[in-house]
Amino acid sequence: MRVALAGGGTAGHIEPALSLADALRRVDPNTEILCLGTERGLETRLVPMRGYELGLIPAVPLPRRLTPQLLTVPGKLAGALSAAGEQLDKLQADVLVGFGGYVATPGYLAARRRRIPIVVHEANPLPGLANRLGARLTPHVFTGHPHTQIRNGRFIGIPLRQQITSLDRLAMGDKARAYFGLRPDLPTLLIFGGSQGAQRINETAFQAAPAFRRAGVQVLHVVGPKNADEPQDLTQDGVPYVAVPYVDRMDMAYAAADVAMCRSGAMTCAELTAVGLPGAFVPLAIGNGEQALNAEPIVQAGGGLMVENANVSVEWITGQLIPLLTDTDRVVAMSEAAARMGRRDADTELAREVLAIARGDKPTPEIQLSDDDGEDAFYDDGKDAR
Repeated sequence: MRVALAGGGTAGHIEPALSLADALRRVDPNTEILCLGTERGLETRLVPMRGYELGLIPAVPLPRRLTPQLLTVPGKLAGALSAAGEQLDKLQADVLVGFGGYVATPGYLAARRRRIPIVVHEANPLPGLANRLGARLTPHVFTGHPHTQIRNGRFIGIPLRQQITSLDRLAMGDKARAYFGLRPDLPTLLIFGGSQGAQRINETAFQAAPAFRRAGVQVLHVVGPKNADEPQDLTQDGVPYVAVPYVDRMDMAYAAADVAMCRSGAMTCAELTAVGLPGAFVPLAIGNGEQALNAEPIVQAGGGLMVENANVSVEWITGQLIPLLTDTDRVVAMSEAAARMGRRDADTELAREVLAIARGDKPTPEIQLSDDDGEDAFYDDGKDAR
């Protein structure tokens, strides 16, 4: 089978696509895979690093209205459609799988013109506009969030790296703590703010360092590469506080931790629940509230806490977070609740669906592009699902 993946721009679009690519190769090692991307996105680094071919197409600014006339828009869209079509023809693609972002739109339209089956995966509870277009062109639509409202959507979870989904946190705990220079006998808080860190979380955590130390809570703090060049050991009185710019092995970081204090992007929520790690979620305070929506089902199920970015303070840490970390029974209960929300097999399940669609086992009926709800703006904001 020959599969084209369209999911460029941000890690939230690229990582699920690459996790699906890995799963496709596990299910059928003969699968040929081509990733569509642009010269601007992280895919130029991440895709080759994972061993997959990258086909470049132009990034496209798109019109605001979703109408049948979209197919006639001249200029950059026409060029991107042509480039995407050339990539699909070169691969002789049997199916296109889109994950959103600017690159998905020309991919969807080029595939439709060629009658290549389309599969859409939407990671967020509020669908991106490129995927809302894609969902009009196919019945094969899968979501990473149980409450996503998108045409033909079916909840499947977010494809994750096997390094994460195969993690046994309890078995790896002592080894992981030693890996980061932490003690095996203290409650451990992992702090991170996404790929670049989070200023409010970072500043408050450093201010709370004395409180962590007095409570006997050790900290592994991933501050983000733009906030530090080298690791710092802030250990005092035998209670470790290790601050690092970034972590290559997030599986080890999750294994070392009892609780994570973090943003609540879609990928982060999916990974924490997959490994059963409770989250103290601090949703990013921009956009349409997507990150709060990501975390809400986990918190409601008892697998985490949530606090608004503006309310993150030393007082909240000492009054809410530290009491959680020092209550072993509560941490265990929250871990179990988080794990019940997790989906470890979304990559394999989606891979099997994609291959079945490519084989024609699940035929795609003829779908007409309509403007029955054309009030939707049509451009993808490229938000990072992580």
